[in-house]
Amino acid sequence: MGAWLGHMSLSDTWYHTCSRLLRTKPVGAMATDPGDVAEEGVGSGAGLARVLTTVDLVSLGVGSCVGTGMYVVAGLVAKATAGPGVILSFVIAAVASVLSGVCYAELGVRVPRTTGSAYTYSYVTVGELAAFVIGWNLILEYVIGTAAGAAALSSMFDSLANHSISAFMTSHLGTLRGLGKGEDTPPDLLALAIALGVTLVVALGVRNSLSVNNFLNGVNLLAWGFTVAAALFFLSASNWEGGNFLPYGWSGVMKGAATCFYAFIGFDIIATTGEEARSPDTAIPYAISASLATCLTAYLSVSVVLTLLVPYRLIDGSAPLMQMFAAHGFLWGKYVVALGSVAGLTASLLGSLFPMPRVIYAMARDGLLFRFLSHVSARTHTPVAACVLSGGVAALLALLLSLADLIEMMSIGTLLAYTLVSVCVLLLRYQPPPLGDGPAPQEGDGLVHQEGLGPNSEGGAELSYHAGGAAGAAEESDFHTGHTSLLQRLLGSHYHTLRRRLALPDASAPPTAATGRLVTHCTLLFFVLAFVLWAAVIFGMEQGGGTGAGLSGLVAALVAAAMAKLLMVILQQPQSGRRLPYMAPGVPFVPVAAILVNSYLMLKLSALTWIRFAVWGAIGLLIYGCYGVRNSSLELELRLQQAHASSYQRYDDAFLPPDQDDMPYQGWAAPEEGGYQHQNQRQEDHGYQSGPVSSSRGRTNQGFDEDEA
Repeated sequence: MGAWLGHMSLSDTWYHTCSRLLRTKPVGAMATDPGDVAEEGVGSGAGLARVLTTVDLVSLGVGSCVGTGMYVVAGLVAKATAGPGVILSFVIAAVASVLSGVCYAELGVRVPRTTGSAYTYSYVTVGELAAFVIGWNLILEYVIGTAAGAAALSSMFDSLANHSISAFMTSHLGTLRGLGKGEDTPPDLLALAIALGVTLVVALGVRNSLSVNNFLNGVNLLAWGFTVAAALFFLSASNWEGGNFLPYGWSGVMKGAATCFYAFIGFDIIATTGEEARSPDTAIPYAISASLATCLTAYLSVSVVLTLLVPYRLIDGSAPLMQMFAAHGFLWGKYVVALGSVAGLTASLLGSLFPMPRVIYAMARDGLLFRFLSHVSARTHTPVAACVLSGGVAALLALLLSLADLIEMMSIGTLLAYTLVSVCVLLLRYQPPPLGDGPAPQEGDGLVHQEGLGPNSEGGAELSYHAGGAAGAAEESDFHTGHTSLLQRLLGSHYHTLRRRLALPDASAPPTAATGRLVTHCTLLFFVLAFVLWAAVIFGMEQGGGTGAGLSGLVAALVAAAMAKLLMVILQQPQSGRRLPYMAPGVPFVPVAAILVNSYLMLKLSALTWIRFAVWGAIGLLIYGCYGVRNSSLELELRLQQAHASSYQRYDDAFLPPDQDDMPYQGWAAPEEGGYQHQNQRQEDHGYQSGPVSSSRGRTNQGFDEDEA
């Protein structure tokens, strides 16, 4: 008997642990009326102000990128990593950003009017643990971005003063061996002061922050235009000749692309403002597209003129654009660029600091971080506690870390967050409607419409996680029928033959519980295999030789074949027919490409960056394990429900996992994967319910009980 109880306790512990990690947040809880202010923070009398227009979002995205990326990253990568090949590095990083950007845009439309960006999207779609990991990475991204912006401004001022500032600090404060690559540098007190000053500006309110940001962006763009035009008089093609265009080879270009990815984080910042945007379901996709196009144009033009004006070995790493004019004796141009640098780097600093407290606010409001961080000031409508804490941490890092290390460390967190966003989109496109959105087709329903499940049947129209979201969008429930795709127009009569040979489903077939779970398993396995593939390529084929390289190539070929098979299995499953104002094109190919590109770029970063990232992740998991999992809003709600449950439950039945065959499908984190609804249902099955329930044969979707025959 004791052994049986011990076995039951172990099984029960494992089941409830998985349930907690995979539980999802109901999207209806986050939907608000467009005219209302955002949801209030705990203990506050005010919410976030809904004041941001599409122009404001574009300005915020461009400002966060075109400062540090243009004035610092281009020079650093060109000098030490890729040479003039930095142009190709920016193109590759832009492609990776576009692939992730379209996925971000779709999630922004599916779950509008929310704060927290990818954190909130993943909480709604894939579960609490994944949401915490993404949110924790976003905090790292913004903390490092703020510190990097402050350090870049400090370096620029030091360069303008002919390095007298750093010399003064060295002579009066000495040097310290910071957390960088071991070099002895003076503590950067100027960067500390800059970070704290910008923190104060952000804490004073959204409108004040954006007014400053819009003005700085205008100055920055004027300086950019002047830089490109003036540089045309000093170009020298000899800087690209004789093998100087790719001095570090393609490996340097790809490594540079991993660092350049830092320069394309604007659309992520845009996505964090959904709760403060006036029309998030349309403004977010437009702002993401416009900011990416503007940033890529700026980076390519600056990289071209920089590497054509100055040999890559002679580029000044601290202030490359200013010093390229000084090298040609054009001092007037140097000071014009200096003015643009101040404006651009300050805007970039504001862009990084602006979303950081909002992600912390969203996580604290859900109970995954300490709840006092969700307090919103009634006067400024900003999460003041989160602003002060995050700004203080960023200021401390700016004091200790070198600029190059800050940029590289930021890229790894950004890449992982974007990869997980692509995974979310891939999962959502193949899931049946969640519980409460209508009766989902079950495993035995097949891939055709059943009675009550057609697109025009009452209660059967498929709703996505967007249900209850944007006004007017939830009423539409058309499947993808009657529309001719580009591929169909190109192939003509061969299109349907190709579909039959590949066993692709009919366009009007809805996803079922079985197909949704199959896509989930294939996607997660594909995600893991992507890292295995690139590890074999990078550390075996690129860096190895002889037999080792041959074995690595064989492993890579086998893994690639397995991934191709997984992709084919995903293609053969029906997609959700729900139409949204914006949908990522080319699913599943675009999310899959984003996963592949992002995972490759992550593995191109240095081992020291991975070690720092592992330390940061361990701290986050410790916070989640000791606080978040016990104090999340979903956990507290569950405890409240259990407190109201009947005290006459049978001990040997109430806590056992449910019969999976009888459970309705609620998305990939369904009860069989970890929901808590099984306890109340077990009570119902045995007559120990706490309230009246209708007679039913088993577990059916909410609101669609089936009477016993």
